[in-house]
Amino acid sequence: MIIRRYLDPITEINAIRRQINDVFGDLTTETLAKADWAPAIRLVDRGHEFVLTAHLVGVTAADLDVQVSTDGVSIAGTRNAPAAPAEADAKVLYDDTRYGSFQRMVNLPDAVQNDQVVADFNHGVLTMTLPKVVEARNKVVKISLGGNETPAIEAGEA
Repeated sequence: MIIRRYLDPITEINAIRRQINDVFGDLTTETLAKADWAPAIRLVDRGHEFVLTAHLVGVTAADLDVQVSTDGVSIAGTRNAPAAPAEADAKVLYDDTRYGSFQRMVNLPDAVQNDQVVADFNHGVLTMTLPKVVEARNKVVKISLGGNETPAIEAGEA
């Protein structure tokens, strides 16, 4: 029986990834060719509307393409790298910011009225209010059981 000790699990995982890439090709290269990075997204359900927030610091409105359908949102664009320092002795020591093209698709759990969307792009944060279609909103139904043969029903929005 051979006992093998794994001293560094990251090295083992990278070795397995290299073996898979040798068999199937480097799939990550194709994925990164389409999108170099992806912005952070937050989606909140307020009952009658969704509020989608995307953090796009360093992206200008001119470099942004936002499309809303009844069942999803597509955000695409480019974040350009800043110019190199002009001084001869200045150099960038560390830059953890991702640059290049990006695309995020967000599938919405309920249909929205895409012609009623309100968007605000301020300080690198895109905030979109997406009102739900009337059929998808939560409705509260009050039923009167006052001893009548046919109960009266009142409907309203939550």
